[in-house]
Amino acid sequence: MTSTTPTTSTDIDREQVKEIVCEILEIDADEVTETSLFKEDHGADSLLAIEILAALERNLHVTIDQAELSRMVNLQGVYAVVGEASNA
Repeated sequence: MTSTTPTTSTDIDREQVKEIVCEILEIDADEVTETSLFKEDHGADSLLAIEILAALERNLHVTIDQAELSRMVNLQGVYAVVGEASNA
């Protein structure tokens, strides 16, 4: 049986990550894509970005350096950062 979900080197729960992001941005899951930009496409500001980072740390039990915020501009970036943090 083949998987339709792309495999990654990490074992992060992409749906949970997406849920957290959507809850903080106050948008429906179908409004965000892996490449839509939080700031430009969804009106997020720097405070919301910090809130996303904090919620990810709290819910996924990872530690993310605030310097990584510059990479967390869309879901792809968040998945990468969370994946790296969970492997650390």
